Amino acid sequence: MIITKRTNSIDKDFQKLVKELDMELKVIDGEEHLFYAQFNKTDNVNHVVVAYEADEPVGCGAVKEYSNEAMEVKRMFVAANQRKQGIASIILKELEIWSRELGYSKCVLETGKKQPEAIMLYEKNQYKSIPNYGQYKNVENSVCFEKEI
Repeated sequence: MIITKRTNSIDKDFQKLVKELDMELKVIDGEEHLFYAQFNKTDNVNHVVVAYEADEPVGCGAVKEYSNEAMEVKRMFVAANQRKQGIASIILKELEIWSRELGYSKCVLETGKKQPEAIMLYEKNQYKSIPNYGQYKNVENSVCFEKEI
């Protein structure tokens, strides 16, 4: 059974999972990794969800304010040996609930075209493709999504 915990970026389990995520993204993004890494800092992220299976951290995600009405989903990750079990959707739904509790009406996010599993996750969870926003506006590899919550 998957249990989620609301925490912040100081959480040691979150930090461990983010290190695994960054190692994976370094391979996937190749030469573009440094560009994306600058937008994925976890200092002072106050809204983090860590998922556990039998007290073992298996996945994480975070949200941070993007605008007065939107939270941006960041740092979504599930350990490779735990994928395809719905854990990412559980984390995402908890982030959406938390965002709504905080008074936001939508979530936005960016992912890469080289991450088809991530794109499928967001589409499965009713995220709609939107024009690339902010720092991703003219980035060929980026795909942006939005969902009313």
